[in-house]
Amino acid sequence: MIELRHLRTLLALRETGSLVDAADRVHLTQSALSHQLKDLESRVNSPLFVRKTRPVEFTRAGLRLLTLADQILPEVRKAERDLARLAGTEQGRLHMAIECHSCFQWLMPTVDYFRDHWPEVEIDIPSGHHFDPLPALAREQLDLVITADPQPLEGIHYVALFRYEGLLAVARQHPFAGRGVVEPQDLAAETLITYPVEQSRLDIFTQFLNPANVRPKEIRTAELTLMMMQLVASGRGVCALPNWALTEYLERDYVSAVKLGKQGVWSTLYAAIREDTLEAPWMQDFLRTAKETSFAVLSGIKPADRDEAPVT
Repeated sequence: MIELRHLRTLLALRETGSLVDAADRVHLTQSALSHQLKDLESRVNSPLFVRKTRPVEFTRAGLRLLTLADQILPEVRKAERDLARLAGTEQGRLHMAIECHSCFQWLMPTVDYFRDHWPEVEIDIPSGHHFDPLPALAREQLDLVITADPQPLEGIHYVALFRYEGLLAVARQHPFAGRGVVEPQDLAAETLITYPVEQSRLDIFTQFLNPANVRPKEIRTAELTLMMMQLVASGRGVCALPNWALTEYLERDYVSAVKLGKQGVWSTLYAAIREDTLEAPWMQDFLRTAKETSFAVLSGIKPADRDEAPVT
């Protein structure tokens, strides 16, 4: 009577707090998700949540099924891992590189969880490498690369993890702080602080400034997000960062954030993997854990279209 997909949908509804966001999370249209929930309510002969509440308010029946989901789904996942081990496919190596300076907030909990559940898989995040991660992945020097800049490489598959919006961080006393949106020409008189990477890999240039043929007055770099925030807070420049990277600084009222253009600047973060390891059970479990963890710990991200083509 109750299927696993029902339990996963209820968990998504609890985690997101709305039908629209839950539908995105489980890759259904809102209409299809509503139909699924109504079908489940007819099966249990009871409403599961109060309509038009945000966040969603669950009924006693809904709360009971959520308890069941919390008990059953982890056991199902554990059984899947055990079956993979029984099939002899548990051995593997997961050496990864990160082309995202602010990814550790969600990646480290992912790695910790994965290490606890797949102790047989060798995990490493090499530091100080002097090579391009994606070509190194193709050469089997690495096994996974987290990137927002996919390249067309033979034998490399890109799994979309989530979409995120870039925001402009400014000092609380900056004139931009009272505005909801800035346009490219507004940055012509500003010092722009960036990570020390090529401008071709920075969304603030490729999606915002370059199309408008605008250059900031000055560009300076900083290695760490904290250093960037200190410079911004002291009025020595502005910087563009993913919305999740700014959350703690906004909550502490350390800086302000402004939208980049009316439509915003949105990007997708990918996991790049060689096709020969994509279907390994431990790799599939890592990808699933990465997605679940990111939505659990990050604010303002959206599910990526699972059919999205990373390279044109």
